[in-house]
Amino acid sequence: MLGYPITLTKDTNDTILARFLDFPAHTFGDDEAEALQRASELLIDLLDAAIRERQEIPASSRVPSRGKLVKVPLLVELKVEIYRAMRAQGLGKAELARRLGFHMTQVDRLVDVHHASRLDQLEHALDVLGRKLVVSVEAA
Repeated sequence: MLGYPITLTKDTNDTILARFLDFPAHTFGDDEAEALQRASELLIDLLDAAIRERQEIPASSRVPSRGKLVKVPLLVELKVEIYRAMRAQGLGKAELARRLGFHMTQVDRLVDVHHASRLDQLEHALDVLGRKLVVSVEAA
């Protein structure tokens, strides 16, 4: 599961500050639960911005002893992995569209973290990029 560590600290105005270690970003909440929720939303927006601006998405650091891990939903993780594979291969959206037999708008949606893409299309894109989707379910 893709996730990024944050540190939570009490701020001077009695809020909880959530600071990402791998992105120059932070958010806050009235309590820890709200700070974590806002951090989760911010993380998705940070990943979206990196993809739209064609920037590298950093690898996740280790979670510090007093830190928390903010995870992304599975569909967001798949889109990030498609984007990373495209970058690693120097592949643009137009070439991926050609290889998939998709229209450009379909490829745009495949890497749009706010779009609910179909799993079969994501899996097909990963296959074309030489990646394999492996899913496992474990007891909580």
